[in-house]
Amino acid sequence: MRAIGQESFGGPDVLKIIEVPCPVPGPAEVLVRVCAAGVNPTDWWHRATGGLAGGTPVRLGWDVSGVVEAVGPGVTLFQPGNEVFGMPRQPVPAGTYAEYVVSPARHLTAKPAGLSHVEAAAIPLAALTAWQALVDTADVRPGQRVLIHAMAGGVGHLALQIAKARRAYVIGTARTANHDFLRGLGADEIIDYTRTDFTTAARAVDVVIDTIGGDYGPRSLRTLRPGGIIVSLASPAEAHLAAEARALGLRSSFMITEADQAGMREIASLAASGRLRVRVDTVLPLEQAAKAHEIGEAGRSAGKIVLTVSV
Repeated sequence: MRAIGQESFGGPDVLKIIEVPCPVPGPAEVLVRVCAAGVNPTDWWHRATGGLAGGTPVRLGWDVSGVVEAVGPGVTLFQPGNEVFGMPRQPVPAGTYAEYVVSPARHLTAKPAGLSHVEAAAIPLAALTAWQALVDTADVRPGQRVLIHAMAGGVGHLALQIAKARRAYVIGTARTANHDFLRGLGADEIIDYTRTDFTTAARAVDVVIDTIGGDYGPRSLRTLRPGGIIVSLASPAEAHLAAEARALGLRSSFMITEADQAGMREIASLAASGRLRVRVDTVLPLEQAAKAHEIGEAGRSAGKIVLTVSV
């Protein structure tokens, strides 16, 4: 089968089409014929640094939407022909930039009929990140005030919709050009961070979702009410941030997204009902994975990037 592989770490040009044997599902696994694979910032981080992948060769990709081709021993959830989507094996690369991928059966869930494979492939990692931050870590409740940084981004615009589904009051940082888009998704307040200091505009916040890192963590503490929490998705919270948060009666938490079928089922339900919509900016064939990474790293995408696969 065709796949995208790399023999060294570096820029997008290290990504090449390779021919590898088609994988065989083992116990509790399924073989998925890939229709589309999402592209995420963690992909180009792993491509450049190795990340959690270890040594070379590396096969990138987590997000997948496709059709079950075969099932391994003990699988009862799916049968060949079922349409599925999910985020296999996170945080270790699953190799979804390929014509076929093997996944633990319970890392996938049924694809809603109303979603195309391109839309479905754009959802899992970003939506699970938002779900696990807002629901599992912060336990957002109705009426709470949530501040989401980079709200027009891949994680941000899905976090907005999940927070609204939890009946939270949602504030976000984003450039003015994206304000109409975000209002259409239900944002209550939007702060153009290029014109306004968000620490003066957002107050009495219960939950901060930080997708940026750097000084956004320490600055965001000023927006939280006593007992509030900041969930960092960009980098581990430094010890001084945790200490500063505790001194102020606040909490800070660094989170790594995990494969999660229960979360995927909730996300699939939201998507099927129309309460979760993904913004797809760029769709490219598998052969142009390097170009997809170039676009993503340059920040030229106004939504998710997806690779399509034809077998």
